[in-house]
Amino acid sequence: MGSFAVSAGPTATCHLSTFRKYATGRATSNAANGLRSPMTQHLRPPALAAPAPELIDRLAAIVGPEHALTDPDQQLPYLREWRDLFFGRTPLVLRPGSTEEVSRILALANEARVGVVPQAGNTGLVGGQTPFGTGTEIVLSVSRLKQVRDIDPAAYCMTVEAGLTLAECRAAAERADRLLPLSLPSEGSCRIGGNLATNAGGVGVLAYGNARQLALGLEVVLADGRVIPGLKALKKDNTGYDLKDLFIGSEGTLGIITAAVLKLFPRPVETATAMVALSEIAQALDLFSLSQETAGRSVTAFEFIPRICVEFVTRHVAGTREPFAKAYPWYVLIEISGAKPDGQAAREMEDVLGQAAERGLLLDAVLASSLAQARDLWRLRESISEAQKPEGGNIKHDVSVPIARIAEFIARADRIVESICPGARPLPLGHFGDGNVHYNVAQPVGMDKQRFMELWEPITGAVHALAAEMDGSISAEHGIGRVKRADLERHKSPVELDLMRRIKAAFDPNGILNPGKVLS
Repeated sequence: MGSFAVSAGPTATCHLSTFRKYATGRATSNAANGLRSPMTQHLRPPALAAPAPELIDRLAAIVGPEHALTDPDQQLPYLREWRDLFFGRTPLVLRPGSTEEVSRILALANEARVGVVPQAGNTGLVGGQTPFGTGTEIVLSVSRLKQVRDIDPAAYCMTVEAGLTLAECRAAAERADRLLPLSLPSEGSCRIGGNLATNAGGVGVLAYGNARQLALGLEVVLADGRVIPGLKALKKDNTGYDLKDLFIGSEGTLGIITAAVLKLFPRPVETATAMVALSEIAQALDLFSLSQETAGRSVTAFEFIPRICVEFVTRHVAGTREPFAKAYPWYVLIEISGAKPDGQAAREMEDVLGQAAERGLLLDAVLASSLAQARDLWRLRESISEAQKPEGGNIKHDVSVPIARIAEFIARADRIVESICPGARPLPLGHFGDGNVHYNVAQPVGMDKQRFMELWEPITGAVHALAAEMDGSISAEHGIGRVKRADLERHKSPVELDLMRRIKAAFDPNGILNPGKVLS
């Protein structure tokens, strides 16, 4: 790898006011809520009927006994999310194999007023895909909806079913010499139906947009079993309300997505990847502006990473290594893509790095000279979630703020967290170009994990309040689920909440779809 060594530029000092400690009532564990940590309260599902044995038999007959799971051991993967923060109970896990079967299941459940929890890859981070502990909700997994119905390379689109993993969708596009740009570390297990239901983001949003921008049409089953046949591959369809946008990001509370038409793009023929070392996060704004001015839309990723994340990854993830010979406070991972194999991407990257060095924006930089080296750099970014678990308790935030205020947000949030839990270790990382800050907080060294997790509400409430104060959002890409339901009530206007509830009532009047999630 090539290296650019420069001296540090001037250091800016921000005088920030202290933030009053956010106080909330202490939550307690509640088995009926299906919580493994005391981070949420008042999160019980709405009062719905428990499925009668006769209904369970009728539902099981729709999918067949092999795909109607009643054994607790077989159900376990569908009842516990991967961080082990949420668990639930259910009398029945259903794995339908077609849209028609999904329709029949929902029609019966709606008639009986039984709750249905849609589930895709079970990789969500806000508890939206997990049933409560009451044992009255049915889990409906879309994992068997696995067909690639159509790929049209000339029209740059593909039609896929909701149960395909994101990796399978990307591979199918690649076989047609096209790119599906949605990219997430969990792509091997998350499913495209869940990606759409949560409006997933990821590292490609800067250049291509999030899941909402990548969807041309949807097939959706409504709560009463009716099917919206919206699989049109049209970029222009100005025929009234755009219903598909209501389902994208609704987390399965308005309907169950069973198939989608997705946009494809030309595959980049070449990429240039660089890791840049900074003395302070404030320099990332100028570096981002420089990269946009120099390479424009060719910049396909711009990720910021604090030193502590690199330490966690190299400590806990085998096969990773330090990107530089010495440690630096901040890092930015930049990717520039090119449509032709003419070296333009590398020239643009070198231009960005050269100008940044001249302006004193960086301390050092390393430019990958092979695909293997590029993968090594990306592995540092993509292994951060995995590396946090061995460090004990971790309180995660997924917020967005205007990009010009990211440095201010991080500095103020750090002070807030320190005031609530002295010694806590913030790990603010994310997608700089779209203002998405994953403001994660690791427990202090030596602190009891359970004691730290009891601070979830005061820490999260304060961080979310700060994001809202700075004209940001409490959820950039993870959704609301049950974790952020109370904060949604605090930070959405009464008018917005009223309209959301009216929409929910119109699409799901009996409240059977993912009850207790997103809205109270």
